[in-house]
Amino acid sequence: MNDRMRIGDLTERAGVTPRTVRYYESIGLLPPGEREGHGQHYYSEETLARLRKIDQLKKLGLSLDEIRDVIDLYFTDPSGIQPKQKVLDILRQHLAEANQKIGALQQFRAELQGNIERFERWLEEQEQR
Repeated sequence: MNDRMRIGDLTERAGVTPRTVRYYESIGLLPPGEREGHGQHYYSEETLARLRKIDQLKKLGLSLDEIRDVIDLYFTDPSGIQPKQKVLDILRQHLAEANQKIGALQQFRAELQGNIERFERWLEEQEQR
Protein backbone atom coordinates (compact mmCIF):
# COMPACT_ATOMS: atom_id res chain seq x y z
CA MET A 1 0.00 0.00 0.00
CA ASN A 2 1.24 3.47 -0.85
CA ASP A 3 2.28 5.38 2.26
CA ARG A 4 1.23 8.70 0.72
CA MET A 5 -2.31 9.79 0.01
CA ARG A 6 -4.10 12.90 -1.13
CA ILE A 7 -6.53 14.69 1.12
CA GLY A 8 -9.58 13.02 -0.44
CA ASP A 9 -8.20 9.56 0.26
CA LEU A 10 -7.17 10.57 3.76
CA THR A 11 -10.54 12.04 4.65
CA GLU A 12 -12.42 9.07 3.22
CA ARG A 13 -10.35 6.59 5.22
CA ALA A 14 -10.52 8.66 8.40
CA GLY A 15 -14.19 9.59 8.13
CA VAL A 16 -13.59 13.33 8.38
CA THR A 17 -13.94 16.27 6.03
CA PRO A 18 -11.12 18.15 4.29
CA ARG A 19 -12.14 21.17 6.37
CA THR A 20 -11.48 19.15 9.55
CA VAL A 21 -8.02 18.15 8.31
CA ARG A 22 -7.15 21.76 7.48
CA TYR A 23 -8.46 22.94 10.84
CA TYR A 24 -6.49 20.31 12.74
CA GLU A 25 -3.39 21.38 10.80
CA SER A 26 -4.02 25.03 11.68
CA ILE A 27 -4.26 24.30 15.42
CA GLY A 28 -1.29 21.94 15.50
CA LEU A 29 -3.03 18.58 15.91
CA LEU A 30 -1.74 17.39 12.52
CA PRO A 31 1.46 18.19 10.68
CA PRO A 32 0.83 19.94 7.36
CA GLY A 33 0.69 17.70 4.32
CA GLU A 34 3.75 17.56 2.11
CA ARG A 35 3.48 19.70 -1.00
CA GLU A 36 4.51 18.32 -4.31
CA GLY A 37 4.30 19.29 -7.93
CA HIS A 38 1.21 21.36 -8.62
CA GLY A 39 0.58 22.23 -5.00
CA GLN A 40 -1.02 18.90 -4.15
CA HIS A 41 -0.77 17.97 -0.50
CA TYR A 42 0.13 14.41 0.38
CA TYR A 43 -0.42 12.78 3.73
CA SER A 44 1.18 9.77 5.40
CA GLU A 45 -0.22 6.73 7.17
CA GLU A 46 0.87 8.42 10.41
CA THR A 47 -1.47 11.31 9.65
CA LEU A 48 -4.28 8.79 9.24
CA ALA A 49 -3.30 7.16 12.55
CA ARG A 50 -3.29 10.59 14.23
CA LEU A 51 -6.78 11.35 12.89
CA ARG A 52 -8.05 8.05 14.23
CA LYS A 53 -6.42 8.68 17.62
CA ILE A 54 -7.92 12.19 17.75
CA ASP A 55 -11.35 10.66 17.12
CA GLN A 56 -10.83 8.11 19.91
CA LEU A 57 -9.74 10.81 22.34
CA LYS A 58 -12.70 13.02 21.41
CA LYS A 59 -15.01 10.08 22.14
CA LEU A 60 -13.45 9.86 25.61
CA GLY A 61 -14.50 13.46 26.17
CA LEU A 62 -11.20 15.27 25.68
CA SER A 63 -11.26 18.75 24.20
CA LEU A 64 -9.09 19.59 21.20
CA ASP A 65 -6.78 21.56 23.51
CA GLU A 66 -6.40 18.52 25.77
CA ILE A 67 -5.82 16.30 22.75
CA ARG A 68 -3.12 18.67 21.50
CA ASP A 69 -1.36 18.24 24.86
CA VAL A 70 -1.31 14.45 24.61
CA ILE A 71 -1.41 13.44 20.92
CA ASP A 72 2.34 13.58 20.28
CA LEU A 73 2.99 11.22 23.19
CA TYR A 74 1.07 8.48 21.38
CA PHE A 75 3.58 8.67 18.54
CA THR A 76 6.77 9.18 20.56
CA ASP A 77 6.28 6.78 23.48
CA PRO A 78 6.30 3.23 22.10
CA SER A 79 5.27 1.82 25.50
CA GLY A 80 2.04 3.86 25.48
CA ILE A 81 2.41 4.47 29.20
CA GLN A 82 2.94 8.25 29.17
CA PRO A 83 -0.02 9.12 26.96
CA LYS A 84 -2.35 6.83 28.87
CA GLN A 85 -1.21 8.29 32.20
CA LYS A 86 -1.82 11.79 30.89
CA VAL A 87 -5.27 10.86 29.54
CA LEU A 88 -6.09 9.20 32.86
CA ASP A 89 -5.20 12.44 34.68
CA ILE A 90 -7.43 14.40 32.31
CA LEU A 91 -10.32 11.95 32.76
CA ARG A 92 -9.96 12.14 36.55
CA GLN A 93 -10.11 15.91 36.31
CA HIS A 94 -13.26 15.66 34.16
CA LEU A 95 -14.82 13.35 36.76
CA ALA A 96 -14.02 15.77 39.57
CA GLU A 97 -15.57 18.61 37.58
CA ALA A 98 -18.65 16.49 36.81
CA ASN A 99 -19.04 15.62 40.49
CA GLN A 100 -18.76 19.28 41.41
CA LYS A 101 -21.44 20.19 38.86
CA ILE A 102 -23.68 17.39 40.11
CA GLY A 103 -23.31 18.70 43.66
CA ALA A 104 -24.20 22.21 42.55
CA LEU A 105 -27.21 20.91 40.61
CA GLN A 106 -28.39 18.88 43.60
CA GLN A 107 -28.17 21.98 45.77
CA PHE A 108 -30.04 24.01 43.15
CA ARG A 109 -32.70 21.28 42.95
CA ALA A 110 -33.14 21.31 46.73
CA GLU A 111 -33.50 25.10 46.70
CA LEU A 112 -36.06 24.90 43.90
CA GLN A 113 -38.02 22.24 45.77
CA GLY A 114 -37.96 24.39 48.89
CA ASN A 115 -39.19 27.44 46.97
CA ILE A 116 -41.96 25.43 45.32
CA GLU A 117 -43.13 24.11 48.68
CA ARG A 118 -43.05 27.59 50.20
CA PHE A 119 -45.14 29.00 47.34
CA GLU A 120 -47.59 26.09 47.54
CA ARG A 121 -48.04 26.63 51.31
CA TRP A 122 -48.57 30.34 50.81
CA LEU A 123 -51.17 29.72 48.07
CA GLU A 124 -52.98 27.15 50.24
CA GLU A 125 -53.10 29.66 53.09
CA GLN A 126 -54.56 32.29 50.76
CA GLU A 127 -57.26 29.90 49.54
CA GLN A 128 -58.29 29.08 53.14
CA ARG A 129 -58.94 32.72 53.99
